[in-house]
Amino acid sequence: MTVNKGLTSLVNASPNFSNQGLENSINDIKSVDKDDGYSWIKSSIDADTAIEDNTVLTASQKNDLKDTINNQSYLNVGRYLGDLIRHTNTILDGTIVALEDPDQNVPADFLEILQTVQSIQDTIPDLYGVPASEKSRDVNDHLGTLNNKFLETEDSSKPVFTSLKDTLSYLEAGARTNSSLATASAAVRYSNTQLITFLASVVADSTDFQQTLNTYGSQLAGNNTNLNNQLASEPYLTKKTQLIADRDEINTQVALENSNLSGIRTYVETLTNNNAYTTLAEDPQLRKLMSRVSQNSNWQTYFNEYETNLANLNPMYNIDTDSDKASTIDRVLRNKGLPDVSDYLDIDSVANKAKKDDRIDTKNFDYYTTEQIITKCCQQLEISIANRSVYNQSELLLNNLNKNDRQKIADALDLNESSNTLS
Repeated sequence: MTVNKGLTSLVNASPNFSNQGLENSINDIKSVDKDDGYSWIKSSIDADTAIEDNTVLTASQKNDLKDTINNQSYLNVGRYLGDLIRHTNTILDGTIVALEDPDQNVPADFLEILQTVQSIQDTIPDLYGVPASEKSRDVNDHLGTLNNKFLETEDSSKPVFTSLKDTLSYLEAGARTNSSLATASAAVRYSNTQLITFLASVVADSTDFQQTLNTYGSQLAGNNTNLNNQLASEPYLTKKTQLIADRDEINTQVALENSNLSGIRTYVETLTNNNAYTTLAEDPQLRKLMSRVSQNSNWQTYFNEYETNLANLNPMYNIDTDSDKASTIDRVLRNKGLPDVSDYLDIDSVANKAKKDDRIDTKNFDYYTTEQIITKCCQQLEISIANRSVYNQSELLLNNLNKNDRQKIADALDLNESSNTLS
């Protein structure tokens, strides 16, 4: 059901989807500055932007430069935050979704991604019996970077961006009192600034800048190593470890989303097809065909055993959610009118009940008296009759018959549960 209030206003306006919230958070991290207002942290982010936006360098040159200066990747804040922004842009414009044939396939868009993710949330529980999160396919497994995953936590731990900013702030503060750390971080900032300035000067007809570019890249990599060395002991080692953990969490999330979204069309097609195949099992001939043409043993088992498992399904045998198995058995027995005989002294009724038991061979029972039938049934069920009167035998026999009724219900419950349990 659609909520009408505000609907007209909604459809008359553009949603203007963007990753501005994420960019605002990254800008907040960039604000971690030294007293002079320009930290090695912001210089790293600005250097990554300068490389990405440069129109002269080829893609190969950009990748080589990025690899060179990523030698201490946890310190290369600009790289993983820049990749994060670029990643979310590909989600918003749909280009993250891989096309089997770029010349023929219709490109994806953000709406398709949202609708497909919703479809996955609905389909996985039906096919696997678990929420999509257990398959690493819930909303945040696809869109967490846009959904404030790095700004929120479900427990008392710090969100990733909060932790990242606090750690960087601590290192910046340390650089104000520790001369070695100050020198190392200043060198990184200086190298980033040199690289940014150089990239701004490169023009399209330049032919001899590669060596200079390599020099600046190597210089920055060396200064990154020096800064890393200054963080090798406490109190900075703990912060280094936290910085690595925060970087890894960001990269892991980006990798998960990229994996899930790039092949999302193929994944949801597989889910949909598998769901459709199960509906074919309702047709006996198609069911037989499916089991014969499939070379997968799991598929063969499903279709070969479908009829048996279907016969085992009975809503009557669904175990009540608010009770245990024993009470459910009691309920089913009552619904079936059991026990139908309760007085063992009524040997005629006990004998008649025994004759309906599928464990009893009733051959020649028409020629036996009631007492003889009671004895014969006890013998067949291996109930001892030695030194027992017919009434003692009747009591033991009735207990056995009623116990068997209960066991049959228990077995039916187990079969129903087994056939109704996703596996």
